[in-house]
Amino acid sequence: MARLSKNMKTATSKVDAEKLYELEDATKLLKEITFTKFDSSVDIAVRLGVDPRKADQMVRGSVKLPHGIGKSVRVLVLCTPDKQEEANAAGADYVGLDDYIEKIKGGWTDVDVIVTTPSVMGKVGALGRILGPRGLMPNPKTGTVTMEVGKAVEDVKAGKIDFKVDKYGIVHTTIGRVSFEKEKLAENAKEFLNTIAKLKPSSAKGTYIKSIALSSTMSPGIKIETKSILG
Repeated sequence: MARLSKNMKTATSKVDAEKLYELEDATKLLKEITFTKFDSSVDIAVRLGVDPRKADQMVRGSVKLPHGIGKSVRVLVLCTPDKQEEANAAGADYVGLDDYIEKIKGGWTDVDVIVTTPSVMGKVGALGRILGPRGLMPNPKTGTVTMEVGKAVEDVKAGKIDFKVDKYGIVHTTIGRVSFEKEKLAENAKEFLNTIAKLKPSSAKGTYIKSIALSSTMSPGIKIETKSILG
């Protein structure tokens, strides 16, 4: 059995594994139990009462976090020449089409988000086996397949994130950095969770949001009281 480090023992001792914490208390505690030398990401995991195997219970979408996620997001725009100036002006890191499609076929995926237009989805769709497993496939539901490529790039750069429930019924995403003020972490979490709540499938029965946990890189998870956020 692996031995716990001194810092991990300290962190674990401060978290009551059986307790459900108020969100504001959890964000404060999380900052106290994170000992990494780098600015750790703050992640949230939400277990939903859905069956992702059923198409009408697939929960996915996007949300613009009020305080961003605290990291630079690399955006690739795959578009025709008439849209390239708009994409560049909005701050896209990479802009092009056929040349980048060939690079991706060769294994290059060094980006965080890909934005494209409906007219070129035929070409982009052929990259599904590469982009899909990495969560990079553009999708109209997340606003990454659009004619307004400039706005899409600006939204992503300003803190818009995409999310999708996994096969276990869990949605997991980053909502900031440990260096954020606890109030900003709480506001980002609330925005994300309220968006999740609005996406409840009509066919989902019973409790929709079953559990919420907050954690940082290498920290224990902190269980959140759902009612403290959603009422």
